[in-house]
Amino acid sequence: MTDAPKPLPSLAARIPRTVIALGLVSFFMDVSSEIVHGLLPVFMTTTLGLSVAMVGLIDGVAESTAAITKVFSGYVSDRIGLRKPLILFGYGLSALTKPLFALASGAGLILGARFADRVGKGMRGAPRDALITDVTPPEVRGRAFGLRQAMDTAGAFTGPLLALGLMALFSGNMRAVFWVAVLPGALAVACVLFGVEDRGTAPTDQAKRVAKAPPIRLADIGRFSSAYWGVALLGVVFTLARFSEGFLVLKAHADGLPLLLTPLVLVAMNVVYAAGAYPAGALSDRMKPEGLLIAGLAALVAADVALSFGHGLVATFIGIGLWGVHLALTQGLLSKLVADHAPSDLRGSAFGLFNLLSGIAMLVASLIAGLVWQSYGAPATFITGGGFAVLAAVLVLIQHKRSAA
Repeated sequence: MTDAPKPLPSLAARIPRTVIALGLVSFFMDVSSEIVHGLLPVFMTTTLGLSVAMVGLIDGVAESTAAITKVFSGYVSDRIGLRKPLILFGYGLSALTKPLFALASGAGLILGARFADRVGKGMRGAPRDALITDVTPPEVRGRAFGLRQAMDTAGAFTGPLLALGLMALFSGNMRAVFWVAVLPGALAVACVLFGVEDRGTAPTDQAKRVAKAPPIRLADIGRFSSAYWGVALLGVVFTLARFSEGFLVLKAHADGLPLLLTPLVLVAMNVVYAAGAYPAGALSDRMKPEGLLIAGLAALVAADVALSFGHGLVATFIGIGLWGVHLALTQGLLSKLVADHAPSDLRGSAFGLFNLLSGIAMLVASLIAGLVWQSYGAPATFITGGGFAVLAAVLVLIQHKRSAA
């Protein structure tokens, strides 16, 4: 006879204060970023006259930049034994880029602003996830990552809602809306300063680690297990299947969504994402990951079907909602799997390397999506994404079969 599962303590008793503070930081920064990003694809194509392929290129370069930066920030945070300085620098840099979008008159400044913003994201991402792992008991890591993701995503739909109201207030002046994004960015930085506590490695230990550490050691990469590399491979294929959400905005606009209402695309997707992220995290603490991963991929394939073959805005928004279901079921879980399979002294490096590989995949995916869209139209773009999602599902099943053998 097996013992009955132990009752779970309350959320407040199990989730560390630093995780909640990081969730608030993510909320405010996502409000700031999504005020901009909810309008940026349309701003680039209508106001600045850029092509869809250029939108894909800028998104891909920006996201891959963030991923590359995460490798170095994660490694440095492991070596110095501190996470907060890098987290603060990353959020601060992203906050400082927000005025540049309002000032942009061409592709160059948009690319520069996106580049700097994503460098900031890269600087904070791996140390933040490593800090969550440091301070959270293993049995509730799924909940911790799910909670932070839910708060992050709540910001991701609050931002477009604010953009929607601000577009009405400013009579469609997107540059004026972009200026407002500066305020929540500043609040995010304040939350890091006053709410986030580092793990507090002793100074003598820090000095020893810095003294003996070269910049990047291949020997450290060799310490990652085959299970970790399996998760990294999954992350790559999942990202190929799920290119930039900017293409969802362009699809809805092409299907007749008025310019003033385009922020509703990210609102719809992120409401679903935020609602599902914490429950999915809780499930990941109590069940094997394969079921959730397959369910998430099934949702993504269904989204691609709706976006490829559906007609009108109703079908488009069904696809957008299913895209959010996919994100809720998979993104926090992949972070948990990285944490579970990373050496304790290389957690920052593990998250950084994972995000590097996923970021390179995002660059490739966004370039492919932009070129396919421009050459063959929107339906072909989402059919291609669905094909990668099926490939990812096959990979999950193969890895599950090997682990069970």
